Amino acid sequence: MSLNILVVGNGGREHALVWRLAQSASVAKIYVAPGNGGTQLSSKVENIAIGSSQADFPALVKFATTHDIGLVVPGPEQPLVEGITGHFAKVGIPVFGPSAKAAVMEGSKTFSKDFMKKHGIPTAAFQNFTDYEQAKNYVASVPHNVVIKASGIAAGKGVLIPLTKEEAYAALKEIMIDRAFGSAGDEVVVEEFLEGDELSILSFSDGYTQIDLPPAQDHKRIGNGDSGLNTGGMGAYAPAPLATPQLIQEIRDSILQPTIDGMRRDGFPFVGVLFTGIMVTKTGPKCLEYNVRFGDPETQTVLPLLSDDTDFAQVLLACAEHRLDSVTLKITPNKFATTVVMAAGGYPEAYTKGDEITVKLPLPKDTYIFHAGTTTKDGKVVTAGGRVIAATATAATLEEAVRKAYVGVEHVSFAGKYNRTDIAHRAFRDAATVSTGITYAEAGVSVDNGNLLVEQIKQKVKSTARPGADSDIGGFGGVFDLKAAGYQTDETLLVAATDGVGTKLRIAQIMNIHDTVGIDLVAMNVNDLVVQGAEPLLFLDYFATGKLDIEVAASFVKGVADGCIQAGCALVGGETSEMPGMYEVGHYDTNGTAVGAVNKNQILPKMESMAVGDVVLGLKSNGIHSNGYSLVRKIIEKSGASYFDKAPWVEDDTTTIGQEVLIPTRIYVKQLLKSLKANLITGLAHITGGGLVENIPRALPKHLSARIDMNTFVVPEIFKWFGKAGGVPVEDILKTFNLGVGMVLIVKPENVAEVIANLTAEGETVYTIGQLEAREGEMPGCVVDNSEGLY
Repeated sequence: MSLNILVVGNGGREHALVWRLAQSASVAKIYVAPGNGGTQLSSKVENIAIGSSQADFPALVKFATTHDIGLVVPGPEQPLVEGITGHFAKVGIPVFGPSAKAAVMEGSKTFSKDFMKKHGIPTAAFQNFTDYEQAKNYVASVPHNVVIKASGIAAGKGVLIPLTKEEAYAALKEIMIDRAFGSAGDEVVVEEFLEGDELSILSFSDGYTQIDLPPAQDHKRIGNGDSGLNTGGMGAYAPAPLATPQLIQEIRDSILQPTIDGMRRDGFPFVGVLFTGIMVTKTGPKCLEYNVRFGDPETQTVLPLLSDDTDFAQVLLACAEHRLDSVTLKITPNKFATTVVMAAGGYPEAYTKGDEITVKLPLPKDTYIFHAGTTTKDGKVVTAGGRVIAATATAATLEEAVRKAYVGVEHVSFAGKYNRTDIAHRAFRDAATVSTGITYAEAGVSVDNGNLLVEQIKQKVKSTARPGADSDIGGFGGVFDLKAAGYQTDETLLVAATDGVGTKLRIAQIMNIHDTVGIDLVAMNVNDLVVQGAEPLLFLDYFATGKLDIEVAASFVKGVADGCIQAGCALVGGETSEMPGMYEVGHYDTNGTAVGAVNKNQILPKMESMAVGDVVLGLKSNGIHSNGYSLVRKIIEKSGASYFDKAPWVEDDTTTIGQEVLIPTRIYVKQLLKSLKANLITGLAHITGGGLVENIPRALPKHLSARIDMNTFVVPEIFKWFGKAGGVPVEDILKTFNLGVGMVLIVKPENVAEVIANLTAEGETVYTIGQLEAREGEMPGCVVDNSEGLY
């Protein structure tokens, strides 16, 4: 069978419908009227310049009859309410959508509430009003909080939830007197405010039977934590863990099937997809409202859950031809989906249009981008609405689906882009709620997963073993034998350092690259040990997250082990902490502690030995290392760039900004040990936060200053790009980044050649960057010359 389909509409819902229909083997061609900047996604799909308003119906019918259209799929509610189905029925073209009479279930909330009451469908207590004073008197008389709904269609925004009587009166005035929603407010529904969690259920129907899709949960408010103004929907996820099989069956029996049966018995059988809003209250599920079309962003969320062997086009055609029981609709088991909507800045109030949109390709596996308020202009895709575009991802767990969806968000760039960062927060809140009899796992902490992680990382950790430690993790702590490592305890000092990685972690989480920050964690600690002349001996790590992802944690610990191998220290233990509610999904934090040893006569810095004329050497850095990432992230955000964009300072076309800024901190331990043990170095400075100008003085006595010449070493292009892109003052960048020098050495002139030879033999690039001079008065402890032309 070769089927031509006409999809009517231009939103994110329509893009998702077209995307799924294009996968049907039975579909030859899809026309979208008028479509958006993303719907024309293949040669199988074509946008046509016909609108979806009532005035466009004759043109749509003419197009359908001349292009052999075998199925029409209206997306938005307005054309359905206005009777688009009847226009195509007159020429014998099947329509996946209800008649105008059935569409009144969405077109009039007063009608649908009366329908629920007539057919015994559980819902909130309510009254319908056309008179403002009567409505106001009713609100004053009821003991419960209320919800005020404009009866007509108001683009998903005609529902107001006042918290006080005064706010309720104001809401009535806004709708009925001020006409905030136009004619949609000619009549209002004042209903009881129900407490609980909402579910959105999309059900296919042919007028007799219904087949429901996985229950979704939408996020209507603009702000995190469900705060701020109502919107058309800022994100969704499915299936919602709240919807247990028992609850879904109760909803089918008490709401879904009675609705389909009631509509048929009342003379307007429902054909198409019925969107039912459910509130799960303490006394059971109750129907909030009906929509007579696919929801947005629920459609983008649930359609990717259909199995590959479900012919979506044939399911829609079967509904239109009243034979839904003749086709098979399957849902992929053990699969979750999450959608995050990106809006124009200012939405749902005033916002700009016409800003260029870029999408970094390729997208990660099982991640999709659905356009909504977009169009094309001069060959470019630009913003054309409030809710602009959405990222959807699927995975075997909801946590992973959420994380991947936010990775998808990072692939999209446009000026003023805004999105919530807590989609699915209610699902994870529920997972962390503890009640009588609940298990530790049900509270959101899996001891089994923790044990599994230990088993996965044991061999990698064991590879860090060294004399003094066996690195066999799993116990309550780590043991180290100083004598076995060659230290005499009466001449040895222990030195410890503790540090984290900072906001570089957020970029790792966005890029889904976790091993490099494990190396960073080790580097930040062991480099701080070696500047005191100490050899790192043992390391312990701490990894904290809201929900343990074994793959992510194992990748991170692998990086920690690799860092320990580079530094020559043993990874003897650590802590993995799963703390539901403390961290957003996909986020984690980490800390490390390193312990080293140094002979008493070799501890650094040896300030009493330093003098004017001592030489300052610099060791080349790997890049930004692990400091200044709050500035890095701000510059990328302000520039409109994405971490997935090509790094503009690198000639390789495949290297991204994210990959470049995640290059791990260089570990300088083994390279320095030979010179340290030969007493050839009098001081070291690890160039971290504060840059050259604030870190070098920490290794110097008060009477000496270091004069550094910027012409003596190469400043990598990455620092110049960030400086230019952010308009960062030179004095600020000097105090933030290492600028190409990650470790500084203070060396007597007579020892310079030997130290350079030792370091060069270990693969280090060594710069002679300055010398010590007398410090007088208010002179700073580090002076940097020739920095004016940095970028």
